[in-house]
Amino acid sequence: MKILKVLNSYCGIGGNRKLWDNIKGIKLEITAVEYKQEIADIYHDFFPNDKIVVADAHQYLLDHFKEFDFIWSSPPCPTHSKARYAMAKSENETFKEKYNQKPIYPDMKLYKEILFLRGYFKGKYCVENVVAWYKPLIVPQEIESHWWWSNFVIQPYKSGKNREHNSCVKVLEKRKGFNLNGYNKIDKALLLRNCVEPEIGKHILTCALGLQRQKPLL
Repeated sequence: MKILKVLNSYCGIGGNRKLWDNIKGIKLEITAVEYKQEIADIYHDFFPNDKIVVADAHQYLLDHFKEFDFIWSSPPCPTHSKARYAMAKSENETFKEKYNQKPIYPDMKLYKEILFLRGYFKGKYCVENVVAWYKPLIVPQEIESHWWWSNFVIQPYKSGKNREHNSCVKVLEKRKGFNLNGYNKIDKALLLRNCVEPEIGKHILTCALGLQRQKPLL
């Protein structure tokens, strides 16, 4: 059985990782990095066999990238988001103050990590973020309203499911396969919305492993 050492960076509660188990012929050794202890604790409850590191994921990647065969990175997306950009451009100053949506610099960790992985990492990698309000500085692949940068071919994917924005916790729990009953003092809706769709997470990992049959270009 092949052992694959995986870094799940900015892991959140693990939406992308939800369906990674039981891939035939592959044993995953996963290190998950999350900055907030309370979120790392939830991840650990769902994936107790993974190694959980509470740290700055950006710095951890720089210090440890050579230890892994596959790296998944999902840097913070709000500063790139179309929705936040639209709110920050609003002329309603009271609204902007209330929701703290003032104009801000885009967080360039996203592009730093893409370039770093492209230049120095010898394994397979995937970097995920939202479709941004600006023209991308490095051309991504777009799948299911997200941008993806990788050094392997991600085959076309359509879930056929309704992915429209929904803030209802129960709907999001069912769709993403997490039950957050018993967890308090957390924004459950935000955590669930931030989860990569589990089916997409599995699709991309199997593409990285070469387990997806290549589809002809139309």
